[in-house]
Amino acid sequence: MNHFIENADFVSITVALVLLLMSITSWVVIIVKSWLLIQAKKQIPQAIAAFWQAPDLESACQASVAFDKKGFLNPLLDTVKNTTPDRLSLELPVEARVTRVLRDSLQVCLKPFEWGQVALATVGSISPFVGLLGTVWGIYHALVGMAGVGALTLDQVSGPVGEALIMTAAGLAVALPAVLAYNIFGRQIGQISEALQGFTYDLRSILEKNS
Repeated sequence: MNHFIENADFVSITVALVLLLMSITSWVVIIVKSWLLIQAKKQIPQAIAAFWQAPDLESACQASVAFDKKGFLNPLLDTVKNTTPDRLSLELPVEARVTRVLRDSLQVCLKPFEWGQVALATVGSISPFVGLLGTVWGIYHALVGMAGVGALTLDQVSGPVGEALIMTAAGLAVALPAVLAYNIFGRQIGQISEALQGFTYDLRSILEKNS
């Protein structure tokens, strides 16, 4: 490894730094998003349950907010509280109007959970190829350096080449956590999305009644 570091050129250093940056990015996303999803999976069911146990709409929103510390349901609750017939597109049928406003609010609710998914997918798909590029370039660089050395022993060849292969392992080490996190988060986001969609469907009756 020391030999690789001492003899690394601009390309090898750049590849190593890119892999390091991608690793840091993916782990920041993993840590932040894990905390967000843990809070959401705990607070959203409690907030929805509290909402439906309240005697009226105002009390329901207050009860929901007491459990929803991060405000995951706020866009939907604000829609139910603040939407009146005068503020809707009266040219549309009631069902279409209600569907439109709730659909927009649901998208706002789901947006925070999509954060970081593109970054994880990008890191997971690109980092192995970046590591492979570093390996190919490292082997080429090592062989060029050996070209003028005369007779070579197996140790002289296997050392630099083996060190260059570390870049491939580094690329895989960066990719695996990102891919696993992407898949796990995707499933959790799907579960949260189903819960929010069910809540949104139930809220339609309230909006249709008030419209």
